[in-house]
Amino acid sequence: MKTLYIECNMGAAGDMLMSALYELLEDKQGFLDVMNGLGLPGVKVVAQQGKTCGIAGTHMAVTVYGEEETEPGIAVGEGHCHEHAPEEAHDHDRGHAHGLFHEHGEEDDHHHEHDHYHGHGETHSGHHHAHGEEHSGHHHATPGHIADLIGSMDLPEEVKTNARAVYDEIARAEAKAHGCPVSDVHFHEVGALDAVADVTGVCYAMYLIGAERILVSPVHVGSGTVRCAHGVMPVPAPATANILEGVPVYGGSILGELCTPTGAALLKHFADSFGPMPVMVTERTGIGIGTKTFEQANCIRVFLGETEEKGNGEITELVCNIDDMTPEALAYACSRLLEQGALDVYTLPGTMKKGRPGHILTVLCRPEDEGKLARHILEETTTNGLRVHRCGKYFLAPGAEQVQTLWGEVRVKTAEGFGIRHAKPEYEDVARLARENRLPYRTVYEEVLQQRDRKAEDGEE
Repeated sequence: MKTLYIECNMGAAGDMLMSALYELLEDKQGFLDVMNGLGLPGVKVVAQQGKTCGIAGTHMAVTVYGEEETEPGIAVGEGHCHEHAPEEAHDHDRGHAHGLFHEHGEEDDHHHEHDHYHGHGETHSGHHHAHGEEHSGHHHATPGHIADLIGSMDLPEEVKTNARAVYDEIARAEAKAHGCPVSDVHFHEVGALDAVADVTGVCYAMYLIGAERILVSPVHVGSGTVRCAHGVMPVPAPATANILEGVPVYGGSILGELCTPTGAALLKHFADSFGPMPVMVTERTGIGIGTKTFEQANCIRVFLGETEEKGNGEITELVCNIDDMTPEALAYACSRLLEQGALDVYTLPGTMKKGRPGHILTVLCRPEDEGKLARHILEETTTNGLRVHRCGKYFLAPGAEQVQTLWGEVRVKTAEGFGIRHAKPEYEDVARLARENRLPYRTVYEEVLQQRDRKAEDGEE
């Protein structure tokens, strides 16, 4: 299986990830030509060779009107929420997630003082920008504006869908961090442009690489605190922490912010799973480097190669033969075993000793629950012994979604992995809507799947 492994020993940022993936591409110039032809105002993408702790790699410099706005991917972390006082003019005192602070006076003369904390430890205070007449005004882009900008690009639809989904993840995290609705999240126009380039660049590189399986190491987020316009915040920053919920992370001894919201959202969107590097035959390796110097190499490494199709977990199977329980008693025992933590319980008919009809009871459980479930089987049934089989297993990672239909909301169970995706509407929800609206079950079921497909096409997943 064609597998991409991403090593995040020094965190993750959008441009560093794009740099590493760029090194895997066969047509590097073609990639740069596409990125520089997206129509992003004033944006230029240049691949620069560099070194970190003596290791050669690529730094993807994304400039806006000739200036490299931020160190790795921080710009999108500048999202903020508008707070408008009733009956008053818009006097905005905006704290951005990573310290970009705008104070707009009554005349809004666009003289901005920037206090930038740069993702891997660099702070620039009092940084003034003058972009000339072509960029004389700074505006603030909503998630909708960003989605429209991405939608207008000459890129494959799959790339645009992924890019919009990444931005949706960031917008939700920023909204939670600032305590406001997603619709009130705004990104600074200039800062957003290089972040859009980072996000679309990674999504396009992923599309060109075409890995069937993407695995990511646990993410090093850094430690300590960073200073921003509103004061001192902990690492990881709130938006980054929100995005990385459910992802294995660690702090380590390096002071500073190593993982940005952009990097976190990209990893979470594309990763099939997080964990150690699998056994793989590597074909190509890419190194994306940051500009800040640390005591260890400041880079993201990516490995592209082949892995064997193998199980991604273990399971324990507990089996016993039963020929002296009534159907009612056996059914009760099965329900109790499920309540006590079994993953699945089922029976098969069988012929026991002396030709007696009976049942083969099978209980599936987590390896760590083996002893507990074995004792419960002995308690709940009449068997005096059972067999244990420890097995490898293949499984699709479970998930859940909510889909809005004409008649109401329906939960959808999902499963994903190995390049495969399954989706199944929740029976109870479908049945309830069918009864309430006097519709055939199949009508509601198919409507749920159609609405989910439309949602995916619109990039809302």
